[in-house]
Amino acid sequence: MPAEPQAPRALADPDALAARRALIGSPHIAPIRALAARIAAERGAPVPAPDPLDGGVDARMLLLLETPGPAVLRTGFVTRDSANGTAANLFRFLAEAGIARADTLIWNAVPWLIHQEGARNRAPRRAEVAAAAPYLAPLLDLLPRLAVAVLAGRFAGEAAPALAVLRPDLPVIRVPHPSPTYVCTAPEVPARIRRGLAEAAARLGRMPG
Repeated sequence: MPAEPQAPRALADPDALAARRALIGSPHIAPIRALAARIAAERGAPVPAPDPLDGGVDARMLLLLETPGPAVLRTGFVTRDSANGTAANLFRFLAEAGIARADTLIWNAVPWLIHQEGARNRAPRRAEVAAAAPYLAPLLDLLPRLAVAVLAGRFAGEAAPALAVLRPDLPVIRVPHPSPTYVCTAPEVPARIRRGLAEAAARLGRMPG
């Protein structure tokens, strides 16, 4: 297993990306990759795989973002190591919170790519969020060790009622999206993200590993 990156944007390095892709068959992400393949077939759009350096089915924290950005086609992973501002912010915030990589699964409320090739990033549409909702239950079925869910952004936050039904005892923490667009809006935005991840880290610390 390659060493964990110590700085953001690690997958901008072609050698690092090749090493990460060599781990695509790792057993701990295989069931989630199978779900991703099912969603891709049903929606007719790419669904990035979970990062094999993260926890996969052993994750204790689900970090739900909104939707993969167009750049995901370069790596094929949902990862904090992509060469974009959102991933770089996420890398830093998670590192500051002291949350172990093996404890996390990063996923998206709308898990498939909604952008046309060459198009700019955009927020998911209501119809896309509604179409994605049925895929939350099968994802949770693959994550028996979950101790907390962190919902990042408005659209991810809309999963809170479904989580309350599917996992009534699972703590849910809502934070702003880590996109540079939001983080730079006001000092309170990164402060809220830090508070939310600190709470998640505290909950993980209170639960057996």
